[in-house]
Amino acid sequence: MVRGLTDAEARVVAVLLAARPDRERERLRMVNVPRSTYHAIRRRAYDEGWLRDRYVPHPVAFGRPVVTFLVARPYADRFEELVATLGEDPGSVVVWRGSQIVLAVLFHRRPQELPRLLGRLDAGHLAPVPWTVTVDVAGPAVPVYFDYEGLWCHVAGFDGTLAYPHGLGGGASSDGEGSPSASLSAHQWWAASELVRRPFAVAEQGRGAHLVGPLGLPFSQRRLLQKGWVVHRTILDPGRLPPYQGRAADQVVLVTGAPREGARPELLFSTLIRESRVFPFLFAAGPRRWLFGALGGASPKDQQADGARRPVLPTMREFLEGIEILQEPAAEFLSTVDHRYDRLLPAEGERRGASSPPRT
Repeated sequence: MVRGLTDAEARVVAVLLAARPDRERERLRMVNVPRSTYHAIRRRAYDEGWLRDRYVPHPVAFGRPVVTFLVARPYADRFEELVATLGEDPGSVVVWRGSQIVLAVLFHRRPQELPRLLGRLDAGHLAPVPWTVTVDVAGPAVPVYFDYEGLWCHVAGFDGTLAYPHGLGGGASSDGEGSPSASLSAHQWWAASELVRRPFAVAEQGRGAHLVGPLGLPFSQRRLLQKGWVVHRTILDPGRLPPYQGRAADQVVLVTGAPREGARPELLFSTLIRESRVFPFLFAAGPRRWLFGALGGASPKDQQADGARRPVLPTMREFLEGIEILQEPAAEFLSTVDHRYDRLLPAEGERRGASSPPRT
């Protein structure tokens, strides 16, 4: 029998998923547990694989302004080949493989890179035509990007969230100094490449995964975080997280459709959250297709409150047509490319002469 989370563990997970730059004193106040308990739970969460930290570069700032979300259902005899093809693409940062579904996220320099990849998939007869949502991330086209805080707070029955939603890309930096499209210096390129490699460098050094966070970073890397050119994120693995009070979100649900005339993605998103009580961990709105990912599963509290929730499918029908839905248990998914943003920077760093720390 799987041990469920304690109240303290559920609160600590929620605070960590928010990935806010709070001081430890503030986090301890929010979770309301002794310091030693907080640190023990935080370490357990990472050691057990419930959580992992990543540093996500702003795609525009680093020359990858086009992002594609791809969902495919490979032919059974071509499954491994499809996963390998997606994983080998130089812009691939995420590849999830389930028992029947593959989800990939690819960062591109130019829109023309996607047709070439799709041509390879078609030529190899690897899968039927996949879902693809390609967006320009200079704008707000990806309001939620692998952010599980809203979902977890809902499952755990907490009121509100601290930072949800975290998106991908977007406009100017939070401090008002410059924009993501501004030119980065050689030193900033080097600092960013070191930062996105930090989770993997820590693992190679045999240090605990709970030490990947931004505490103690050098000024140049803290400055990148302040400007929003790199973002610290804490990512949930729903297939490993134990249930809490009998509630779990252990089913990955992917939904896509074409927007109806006049439909606005921000209105669908707000309706799902406020009225349907669905908190997508992924939401991407392209010109011709939208995609969102959510987690579902056994939740006695939700079943009791169904009458107060706006039905999800009728809500989606108001905004989308040609709706397709895929679902698999979260435990079936394996991350063969696990948020590897370090794959994006070395080529750019070498091109700009920033493959080693410049003298200052």
